[in-house]
Amino acid sequence: MKIFINGRFLSQSLTGVQRYAAEMVKAMDRLLASGQAAQPLLAAEWQLLTPPNAKAELDLAVIRTRQVGRRTGHAWDQIDLARASAGGRLISLANSGPVLHRNHLVVLHDAQVFRRPDFFSRSYLMLHRTLGHLLARTATIATVSEFSRRELAAALRLAPSAIPVFSNSAEHFAATVPDFRVIDRLGLVPHRYFLFVGSMTKNKNVSLAIRASERLGRADIPLVVVGGDNSKVFSDGPTAAKAGVVMAGRLSDEEIAALFSRANSFIFPSLYEGFGVPPLEAMFFACPVIASTAEAVRETCGDAAAYFDPLNVDELHQRMLERIAAGGISGPERQKQEARLAAYSWAKSATAMLRFLEKSTV
Repeated sequence: MKIFINGRFLSQSLTGVQRYAAEMVKAMDRLLASGQAAQPLLAAEWQLLTPPNAKAELDLAVIRTRQVGRRTGHAWDQIDLARASAGGRLISLANSGPVLHRNHLVVLHDAQVFRRPDFFSRSYLMLHRTLGHLLARTATIATVSEFSRRELAAALRLAPSAIPVFSNSAEHFAATVPDFRVIDRLGLVPHRYFLFVGSMTKNKNVSLAIRASERLGRADIPLVVVGGDNSKVFSDGPTAAKAGVVMAGRLSDEEIAALFSRANSFIFPSLYEGFGVPPLEAMFFACPVIASTAEAVRETCGDAAAYFDPLNVDELHQRMLERIAAGGISGPERQKQEARLAAYSWAKSATAMLRFLEKSTV
């Protein structure tokens, strides 16, 4: 038996989707290397197929990496990958894959293109809506949360029970050594700044956090905004820096870990998510979380966050005032965070995916 993994994510900029794909591949590889899978899967030939413009590599023990084809982007998916994976089971972990491959498990992370078309450019919207509908007819759709399962089932006219859930996690930061030099470089005082980490896209709603910080009027407790711009895909451009806001741009995992470790709290104002990983990443570093009431975010964070309506700047402003007054994270708050973190792990999700593959491989 041959099992192929779509490695196009290694040619893309690192966001939550690409990190999910990388961590799932590494977790499955560890399980296979330690014999923690059914015998047919252990005996299978595993290959991670990558396009010629792959920019990253994964250190894998069992899964062999192989470059195939000459194309890039969606053309590589639909032509080169389809040809190279013919005759085997294909796993696509990052929202797309060849629509003509009939033995295909593809992870769609959310239903944003169906539920919030205002977030996207027309060309992106048309392409990914069409791709989603075609994949729903030819592949097995999986996703990352119960919320996304319900959303995708409704949008793609599938039974929710037909969509398996393989969740995200945050323990990829376990091996990251914080680089605290970034605190001084950005002119910050430990525990005297709010933190936002994410892309400058409409669904992330960073403008609300900026407005709340302006309303706070505390230049001594600025909002630090970490992330890059993706305006070529999304119809919204980057948000301009305001007074009391530090636009840090893209940073390394080591620098982000340091900012999580020393923030007053992490602000997550997202309007729509398929899961919501950054709050879990903040919790990994015992950083208090102020999060929007978006349904997937509440599913992920449970009772371990303070919530606000992502359309109501006054509510976020009030949560920020409350966090300043509360000071550092309390013992009970940390216990709630640890309970949420324990609910998710890459090993759990990879194990669930391998079990699904064992039952469904034809």
